[in-house]
Amino acid sequence: MTSKQKVAVITGATGGIGFQVAKRLGQDGYAVVLNGIEDEAGAQRVAELTAEGITAEYYGFDVTDENAVTENITAIGNEYGKIDALVNNAGGLGGRSRFEEMTTEFYRFVMALNLDSTFFASRAAIPFLKKGENPSIINYTSIAAWNAGGPGAGIYGTSKAAVQAITRALAKDLAEYGIRVNAVSPGTIDTPFHNQIKSTKPEVFASWKNNILLGRLGQPEDVAAVVSFLVSDDAAFLTAETIQVGGGQGLGI
Repeated sequence: MTSKQKVAVITGATGGIGFQVAKRLGQDGYAVVLNGIEDEAGAQRVAELTAEGITAEYYGFDVTDENAVTENITAIGNEYGKIDALVNNAGGLGGRSRFEEMTTEFYRFVMALNLDSTFFASRAAIPFLKKGENPSIINYTSIAAWNAGGPGAGIYGTSKAAVQAITRALAKDLAEYGIRVNAVSPGTIDTPFHNQIKSTKPEVFASWKNNILLGRLGQPEDVAAVVSFLVSDDAAFLTAETIQVGGGQGLGI
């Protein structure tokens, strides 16, 4: 049975940016489906959202597992009768390795985490997006897609450059169905992603804002607000775009 509410699926949504995106879209009136691999955190997040009057549920699966992604996205689509927004939030650095020492396993893990996950989820969601209202896909690229990342993050930058390309490729492929595909490119956002450097080198972490024109680190809510816009009717004529959400990071001061 088709949901009267718009339905948004957000991968990697049990914390950080993903949870704030789920919360914002829930506040916008969507029924939100959170994905993650930490079931206890997923249940807690759903309880938090439900307490705010948001329609929310959790599906636990690994976004790098092709069969799990296909089965679960299909189950979500069948449950609601459609998907209006797919937010491919899951991804990450995966660790650091210089190319000379990089194992094939590490290379494939980082590519799977960022590129394969986007492909698997998008492919599975397309039949249900076709039934959606102003349907769209939101991908996550990075400033590393342009500058190739810092030391040891070269394959992360490579994977994010691929996400940049697949965003435009999907936009071309799906335009005839009215499905829009855009990307956000978060700058340095203050999330648990940076906990290690915050605890070991707090002075380095604090200095990062010096390379941001607006003079502060980003917050998850900053990214969520842009995602909210991109899936909305206000962005109905935007596709194949990438919006930098970084406060002017890297432009120099």
